[in-house]
Amino acid sequence: MNLKKSIILAAITVTMAANAHEGHTHAPEVEVPSTDINLSTPWQGKHVAFLGDSMTDPKNKSTKRHYWWYLEKLTGIEPHVFARSGYQWDGIYKKAEEMNAALGDSVDVIFIWAGTNDYNHNIHVGRFYTETIDSVNHNGKMELRKHRTFEMNDTTFAGNINRVLSYLKHNYPDKQIIIMTPIHRAYAKFNDHNVQPDENWSNGQGLYIEDYVKTLREGAMYWSVPVIDLFSESGLYPLEENHSQYFHHSETDLLHPNDNGHYRIARLIQARLSSLPPAFNR
Repeated sequence: MNLKKSIILAAITVTMAANAHEGHTHAPEVEVPSTDINLSTPWQGKHVAFLGDSMTDPKNKSTKRHYWWYLEKLTGIEPHVFARSGYQWDGIYKKAEEMNAALGDSVDVIFIWAGTNDYNHNIHVGRFYTETIDSVNHNGKMELRKHRTFEMNDTTFAGNINRVLSYLKHNYPDKQIIIMTPIHRAYAKFNDHNVQPDENWSNGQGLYIEDYVKTLREGAMYWSVPVIDLFSESGLYPLEENHSQYFHHSETDLLHPNDNGHYRIARLIQARLSSLPPAFNR
């Protein structure tokens, strides 16, 4: 081997070694235990669409496998992913249209996991409806009463939730639609212009991540959509240093789960699915 090749190989070795110790939480793909697998449920073989942001996007490399991949192994679903890193709920509407164009009526279940970027980008929460006073016939007598109209807009968090769920309820009346709340957030720095404080700091609206979680729960109530509450029930809490084992990088990315985190999420979803029918069509 000549001197030039030796120098190049040595440089590559040093670079790989440095990268291996730059703070990444080393979490290989989880080997799914056979005891966790249950293919004898109504979910086996169902076509399940996942709409979301970086937590769902297969292009996001913070994990080797995403929760939907583990769900496929655990339950036998057939996942179809429509997600993009950085998307807020206005982007979820675009992904819903993309899903409709790609799958039509063949989808059985639709998951939505988004909201953390709405918090980070200071999106106005807004309101789900406006109220007016109008007359209505009640038992044969005209009475003045309050009347509400749902806000459909792409500028507020609540307005976008309304738009997405209205679109899905109209186009998929016999399908199961499930909202998942964001998980807790800790510090992340992806570059000098993308630094995200932990959740104990409010966003530019003076709101905390749980304000957006509460809004999601409220929206799900209005539209009769079940919620899998990852914020409260996943157990993932990256603000505790011992929970860095579930996240991508202990110093610069305590936002995105690694394989350990995604598998934990998949197991919670698997448990919740046992109480939900996968579809309502006959």
